[in-house]
Amino acid sequence: MRMTEFFMPILRENPAEAQIVSHRLMLRAGMVRQAAAGIYSWLPMGLRVMDNIAAIVREEQNATGAQEVLMPTIQSADLWIESGRYEDYGKEMLRITDRHERPMLYGPTNEELITDIFRTSVKSYRQLPRNLYHIQWKFRDEVRPRFGVMRGREFLMKDNYSFDLDFEGGKRSYNKMFVAYLRTFARMGLKAIPMEAESGPIGGDMSHEFLILAETGESQVYCHRDLIEFDPNEAALDYSGDLQPIVDRWTSLYAATDEQHDAARFEAEVPADKRVEARGIEVGHIFHFGTKYSKPLGALVTGPDGEQVPVEMGSYGIGVSRLVGGIIEASHDDDGIIWPESVAPFRVGLINLKAGDGACDAVCEDLYAKLRGAGIEVLYDDTDERAGGKFATMDLIGLPWQLVVGPRGVKDGTVEVKRRLDGERVTLSAEDALGRVQG
Repeated sequence: MRMTEFFMPILRENPAEAQIVSHRLMLRAGMVRQAAAGIYSWLPMGLRVMDNIAAIVREEQNATGAQEVLMPTIQSADLWIESGRYEDYGKEMLRITDRHERPMLYGPTNEELITDIFRTSVKSYRQLPRNLYHIQWKFRDEVRPRFGVMRGREFLMKDNYSFDLDFEGGKRSYNKMFVAYLRTFARMGLKAIPMEAESGPIGGDMSHEFLILAETGESQVYCHRDLIEFDPNEAALDYSGDLQPIVDRWTSLYAATDEQHDAARFEAEVPADKRVEARGIEVGHIFHFGTKYSKPLGALVTGPDGEQVPVEMGSYGIGVSRLVGGIIEASHDDDGIIWPESVAPFRVGLINLKAGDGACDAVCEDLYAKLRGAGIEVLYDDTDERAGGKFATMDLIGLPWQLVVGPRGVKDGTVEVKRRLDGERVTLSAEDALGRVQG
């Protein structure tokens, strides 16, 4: 993509309304614009990142055997009344009425709707287990939306729901998601730590939230340092096998947010040199809630003995749009964003230091064509802006690699390659520079 054709409204000054790093950088990098309090329009740069995150989430969900569906944003209140949750959910639920005076709502979550789909479609234990997910917009009317997409009212979420015959089956489904979440966040360059959690309005008796460490995190985190060193991908994985040993390893060491923290236990279980006290951002949450919804909604299957039983259920959420902000909070410097390659909007930023110069233009056009031909996403700065502005923009938007082409390098037959992660710069031939950014 040529920058002269790409819609990327850069801000040179820090927006006054932005309180945290991710909000500030997303506005400055032209990723989002606020439409209303806690509601954002996603511009091309931001949407590309969010799409890359969603693709990783989708691939890891599919690997577990979960199947994708798509449920609507607007739901009938009847199902929520039937489950008993309509009045309990509180003012965060946006309640509306259609033209026929029927009560409706903008879905904050989908337990009722997916249970209704299941109860009308599955009747026998032979059709179990099932796990259905979708990636869809949600709305929760936060009383004080803040921190940009980190605490907005409208957000994109992956939520999925498991259905099993009994508790043991439900636990196997829960373990699949536990492990899948570790792998999902690792692919995004994040170190996510699972912590026991309250179930909140979702309900349930088994729950973990996944937090990434960041100075601006909303939660205080206490954990064993070894958890930060664990590698989610260190062993071959078979989702049809027994995943309990993996879950046990990750839950064997102390990890808690301030809501669940036990200071005496922390000091007793964790050696002083292994204690970590930090801030964390929640990026995922998994719940097992048994028959909380299947009983009142009548989601029953015929068991092996011929008796009808309510299915065991779980739900599993990842904040896709929230992750865009979370990754920035965990990966930035004073100059701007530092995108992990797996989610970056473009892999390479190609900088022409003297657009309009025949020799520079020719080298850039050749590099641009070869990068695209190799399937590498590239943003080509073909503008006539001064060099300092070009460098500042590329550092701000945080693409993993920068290829810098200028008159001196063209004369010498070289290109400068900069790695955004650590600022390393090397001067290479054009061919070797291509090889470097292709990995």
